[in-house]
Amino acid sequence: MNIVCGGQRSGLPVRVLIWNEHVHERRPGKPRDIYPEGIHAAIAKALNRELGASASVRTATLDDRDAGLGDDVLGTTDVLLWWAHLAHDEVPDEIAEHVQSRVLGGMGLVVLHSGHLSKPFRLLMGTSCMLRWREADDRELIWVVDAAHPVARGLPAVMELVEHEMYGERFDIPAPDDLVFISSFSGGEVFRSGCGFHRGRGRIFYFSPGHESYPVYHDLLIGRVLANAVRWVAPDRTPTNESVTSEASAVGWWRQGSPHELSLPQAMPPLHQQVEMNAAPRTTRFSSDRTAATVGDDNCSSEDD
Repeated sequence: MNIVCGGQRSGLPVRVLIWNEHVHERRPGKPRDIYPEGIHAAIAKALNRELGASASVRTATLDDRDAGLGDDVLGTTDVLLWWAHLAHDEVPDEIAEHVQSRVLGGMGLVVLHSGHLSKPFRLLMGTSCMLRWREADDRELIWVVDAAHPVARGLPAVMELVEHEMYGERFDIPAPDDLVFISSFSGGEVFRSGCGFHRGRGRIFYFSPGHESYPVYHDLLIGRVLANAVRWVAPDRTPTNESVTSEASAVGWWRQGSPHELSLPQAMPPLHQQVEMNAAPRTTRFSSDRTAATVGDDNCSSEDD
């Protein structure tokens, strides 16, 4: 399935980076047994399966140079997926701020599970992003509440995780621009588990399933959710480092030439030429007896009485 973009990235593979702190999986225990190559490797496998040639997928971890998020890496990333849990504070502030800037400039961001407390997500939300939680093997049902949303494409009405960590409300985030999934748990709690946000020129999708002690990212439907999220947040043009400043502007700064000529891009033809290129203009005139006649390039006309 190809990703259709409308700008400079049109026709090119979406450049995806999966960032994982990679701490749990290097210690003895369930996470290492479930994800022996790391959570990032399991997510990469799912995205490669779902997206194929329409995306180029890379991975990075906290132990890489510049925490895996240097200028050379972020500068060639269209969509960043973020998984973290234990090492939020080990991400340098300047890197978190750089991620924030890239999102504001158009880079897509998919935040997973406990990444809700990551520095970039909290910077972009402007709230604590705290929530209620419990590790007790709850059953989680993920309900699709917006079936028309692109992230819900090809998914059933309900997805079941037989055992998972409970995340519950209140989730201290701004009201989502898009609410795609709500989860319910066997303990009675509910949670906004799939939320979309628009920040600057960028899109963000938060998806809560993905605790390290459960094989969530091996689930085929979860892989489809992640692929859909990548498609949705993918920019239609090359992301930039967003830097908005306050500018002193003289009256008429947006004009050029005569006071009544709007400043338009050089390559954009005047509006009347755009109309002519798409369809011949058609107008309607009325004779003295109010009989309408259509006038256009088809040489239709009405005869005067």
